[in-house]
Amino acid sequence: MPIKIITDSGSDLPPEYVKQYDISIVHLPVHFGHELMPEDTDAKTFYARMHESKELPTTASPSPQAFLDSFKQVEAGTDILVICMSSNISSTYQTATIAKEMYEEEGHPNTIEVIDSKFFSGGLTLIVALAAKWSLTAANLAELKDKVMHKITETNAYFTLDTLENVIKGGRLSRISGAVASVLNIKLLLKISEEGTVEVVEKTRGLPKALTNLLAKLDQKQYDYEQAVIAIVHSNCEKLALEIKERILEKHPFKEVLLSTMGPVMGTYAGQGGIGVAF
Repeated sequence: MPIKIITDSGSDLPPEYVKQYDISIVHLPVHFGHELMPEDTDAKTFYARMHESKELPTTASPSPQAFLDSFKQVEAGTDILVICMSSNISSTYQTATIAKEMYEEEGHPNTIEVIDSKFFSGGLTLIVALAAKWSLTAANLAELKDKVMHKITETNAYFTLDTLENVIKGGRLSRISGAVASVLNIKLLLKISEEGTVEVVEKTRGLPKALTNLLAKLDQKQYDYEQAVIAIVHSNCEKLALEIKERILEKHPFKEVLLSTMGPVMGTYAGQGGIGVAF
């Protein structure tokens, strides 16, 4: 039986992957003030507008109806696997679960499983991309879900930000602390924890040092390079991301690299110049 993969826009999948594997994406609303940003806004336009805006854009979880509409578009006889960003940073997983219950109450035929990935952006990119590949050969939905759940437990995701401006604007760091960090050129190396929250791993002086420390985390894991895939995401700094990709492949010859831009949802919080890796 075929399996349809659905995720949310907290993932930052390369567009070619979305097309190749027919992955459906339920978008989180992004507002500039009272204005809802169109879902098809490209990254370049979004980052330009965010740079000009005095106030940080805001995001919200999709409605259960948005997920339900997506479920109803899947043809009968196709099971559905929904993979959502961490429930500890967004209520998207909860709304997808509500939509699943609504779908079942209405008597629709397809079986749906909803997974809390415990990740977002690059980590979610990696999980969804692999799930899409595995869906083509999985014996059934239960087998695919088990494989995805196992991959979640063994995945690591780290990122660092060039600017703390958005973290300050969003109220996640006091203006005084942020100003001190900016003056001292302090960069934070961050990790997505097992619970799906953001942890500060290290504080370093300057972005080059932070990136070096980030790449050093790859050395702590063993890889089967014939099968291994890594995701690299960036917030409007493709040149830097390509340099990071080269540095990684010189030492770690991954079979495949998923390189993509953080969309509006993650870009709202990362600001420009952020780099993340998931492996």
